[in-house]
Amino acid sequence: MYCTNCGAPLDAGARYCSKCGSSQSAAEPRPAAPAFVPPAGIRSDTGRWIGLGWDAVKDDLGTFVLAALIWIVLNSVVPVLLVGPLTAGFQVMCLSKLHGRRGEVGDIFKGFDFFVPAMLAGLLISVFVSVGALLCIIPGIVAAAVCQFAYLFVMDKRMDFWPAIQASYEIVRQDYFGFTMFVVALGLLNLLGTLALVVGLLITVPVSMAATAAAYRDIVGPREAPAA
Repeated sequence: MYCTNCGAPLDAGARYCSKCGSSQSAAEPRPAAPAFVPPAGIRSDTGRWIGLGWDAVKDDLGTFVLAALIWIVLNSVVPVLLVGPLTAGFQVMCLSKLHGRRGEVGDIFKGFDFFVPAMLAGLLISVFVSVGALLCIIPGIVAAAVCQFAYLFVMDKRMDFWPAIQASYEIVRQDYFGFTMFVVALGLLNLLGTLALVVGLLITVPVSMAATAAAYRDIVGPREAPAA
């Protein structure tokens, strides 16, 4: 046995080097660094983000309405499995628009380039929200708030599903109430869309997606222009 510091020979089982005095115990592994460390002092800005979402959608209303129609129809035909990839693609389409690029309807399918992590994120979020809702609704809303940025982390930062959910949590934990109210506001917005003969969802769904993308842009900033 030899000293890990100076290489001097030591008796078997020695805890300290008799020559240099350094400890021979194995160094404790450092905890893994989080995948994303958000800036401190983050606070939700619900009104501003919804306003930015509306501004983005109204400038290209026809494209966003068609994208929303595709999102609704495909999620109805293949529920649960497609919600993750389709939502990821829709949100990155909104992120591109917020950066001054013209959105294309086909952008909604960009989430299929990251199908597995986006799908698994969608499945896990659905489980969290469903279980939380069974526990008295409010935990389900909080779960939705905690996970709201996961799809954008999958797309923009190329994260796997679990690190993406953790990264979203790191943001939301700084203002649980504010981000939960943000999710509630988006839910009420889509409820109004449903009450407007359902057709209103073709506008409220894109605004909700764009509002989430606006919040992500303000807090995180994109790694790069979303991939074409």
